[in-house]
Amino acid sequence: MLLTDKTAVVYGAGGSIGGAVARAFAAEGARVHLVGRTRETLEAVASDIKDAEVAVVDALDETAVTEHLARVGDVDVSFNLVSRGDVQGLPITDMPVDDFLRPVINGTRANFITARAAARRMAERGSGVVLTLNSGSAHGSPMMGGTGPADAATDSLVRNLAMELGPRGVRAVGLWAAGIPETLTVEKLAKVNSDLDEAAIQGILDHLSSLRMTRRNPTLAEITATAVFLASDHAAGITGTFVNVTGGMFPG
Repeated sequence: MLLTDKTAVVYGAGGSIGGAVARAFAAEGARVHLVGRTRETLEAVASDIKDAEVAVVDALDETAVTEHLARVGDVDVSFNLVSRGDVQGLPITDMPVDDFLRPVINGTRANFITARAAARRMAERGSGVVLTLNSGSAHGSPMMGGTGPADAATDSLVRNLAMELGPRGVRAVGLWAAGIPETLTVEKLAKVNSDLDEAAIQGILDHLSSLRMTRRNPTLAEITATAVFLASDHAAGITGTFVNVTGGMFPG
């Protein structure tokens, strides 16, 4: 198995992607720590994973993240998948300042806090992988509000982390993934855009698939398989970049 004897901390593990990644890490032999803000969703994921550890921690809280990792001990993989509070569906010129800035501030803060805390421990041992995910919207996506700038900040953070941490044996890698059908439900998208119904979501998925080189949207299984590979020693030469799992929507 690709992650045997590795310890992985998954932030946002109670979400659709976070839970799927955590299950995939565990299936490949990792000891998984499920971290998030809602115990019920974390426990639901933990029920599928033998010996999973659950911790209710706010990734925006520097002290809480640092103290939790001190309890975890050695960390081999840290993956940030927390929600940022994105608001979409409005032109930028019509968007309230707080709605525009929220994903930029929350996303940058959460990624910085979790990456820094893990990287410090990894650098002491001379190995480890810091992973993150965004939609790749930094390359330009209309009606996405602060999502593009938030993605751009994450892209830059990963590349700078990689440059600083590489000589110390630590990798920093990201995944671009957008339009995963299994995760786009009316209930979940209502948190981002309350005007969408089932027909509108299907229209979005059809439009996204038409933009991709492969003419199809990525599956959750493909996302998790890519994450497992990047977290493993088989990807030891990959750092400072984003793997494009969007089917070629954005330049990689």
